[in-house]
Amino acid sequence: MTRASLDKQPHEVAAMFDGVAAKYDLTNDVLSLGQARLWRKAVTRAVAARPGERVLDLAAGTGTSSLPFAAAGAYVVPCDFSLGMLRVGKRRHPGLPLTAGDATRLPFADGVFDAVTISFGLRNVQDTDAALRELLRVTRPGGRVVICEFSHPTWAPLRTVYTEYLMRALPPVATAVSSNPDAYVYLAESIRAWPDQPGLAARLGEAGWAKVAWRDLSGGIVALHRGVKP
Repeated sequence: MTRASLDKQPHEVAAMFDGVAAKYDLTNDVLSLGQARLWRKAVTRAVAARPGERVLDLAAGTGTSSLPFAAAGAYVVPCDFSLGMLRVGKRRHPGLPLTAGDATRLPFADGVFDAVTISFGLRNVQDTDAALRELLRVTRPGGRVVICEFSHPTWAPLRTVYTEYLMRALPPVATAVSSNPDAYVYLAESIRAWPDQPGLAARLGEAGWAKVAWRDLSGGIVALHRGVKP
């Protein structure tokens, strides 16, 4: 699977991430020019996990994104459908309760989480709207969602430079540092095909989330969307 498609087959996407698991965190740091760590910090602040809260970290990969929530005293459940990612994560973070799960059919009861979050994984789900509804289902009333995802730069010159980087510079860089460079060609194309900030906000509202808002990071290269379960 090397081409972006609206018909994303879960087994193909899972296999793709299995193939990049070993060097995934390092590759992300390199390809984002160091911005990935800043984006993770922004997610941590937005989730604002408190001691004793239950936090679902969906598309958690190797579990790196879950560590700040655990450090804040929350009970965090890292969940991903790539077994390769989870195996790497279990070796690195044996204390985390890494869980295999499909975003469209989460293996959790209704209303069990105080906060749910997904970073850079929603656009790889086969049915985005089903995933947003599932996140709502497993969140308690008054609970919150935080979505961090690639988006559309709001400044035209930056948008042009960014698009050129995605399609021209990213593939050779990925070839140099990734264990599966073809996967990053797919990822670049999936970013271009993803809805803009208002588009994703509308889909959150349609899924049942209230008080939906977003904040641009890095000029809109990434957007942080938030909502509350009524």
